[in-house]
Amino acid sequence: MLVCDHASNATPAALGQLGLGPEALSQHIAWDIGAAAVTRHLAAQLDAPAVLAGYSRLVIDCNRPPGDPTSIAEISDGIMIPGNQNLDDAATDLRLNTAFWPYHQAVTQTLAHRWRHDQGHAPALIAIHSFTPTMNGFQRPWDIGVLWNRDPRLAEPLLAYFRASGELCVGDNEPYSGRDVGFTMDTHGGAAGLAHLEIEIRQDLIADAAGVERWANIVGAALKAVLADERLYRVIHY
Repeated sequence: MLVCDHASNATPAALGQLGLGPEALSQHIAWDIGAAAVTRHLAAQLDAPAVLAGYSRLVIDCNRPPGDPTSIAEISDGIMIPGNQNLDDAATDLRLNTAFWPYHQAVTQTLAHRWRHDQGHAPALIAIHSFTPTMNGFQRPWDIGVLWNRDPRLAEPLLAYFRASGELCVGDNEPYSGRDVGFTMDTHGGAAGLAHLEIEIRQDLIADAAGVERWANIVGAALKAVLADERLYRVIHY
């Protein structure tokens, strides 16, 4: 099963685009550019269900614990988010109940349906993200990153597959670490004992349709090879 936590840059009409203009909402601070398109391609290639978040991460970040300072960011990559300043509990609860929890409920239900109908085999859970080439002034060299925490079942063979070509700059828990960031994977994957990981692709590589197709094929081929191992589809807690 596939998930995409930062698939959209949409904001509810009631929030007035959070006080931002179209230019800011088109940037990486609002969503993972290209990730939704890659996720849809992979869902077709792998014949896998996919759940995509419907609102911008600036409304509420579906991959952060509620209450965390980064859950509803007041500043992102140096840009102030006017609509996120000094929110009270009622305002934050509204975003949780209308955007955050419905997404995670959809993930839970889709996983349950997949598990129930797959003859008892535990599903594998894969999150698709993208990252900006430059963050806080740092030029990120990686083409793709594999993020994971304790469970090595998917991460280790996938890293080996990507590195075998010798053509990709591959990050192991880069540009973020799955040990630090990963509410969705920890909640739906790790806690349930399902094989799981996050894949991060650099945004300039998937900024257009040709790039999306190329990288969906690269990632799809890697996942098909790794997911062929039947030992993945068991519940194991690490």
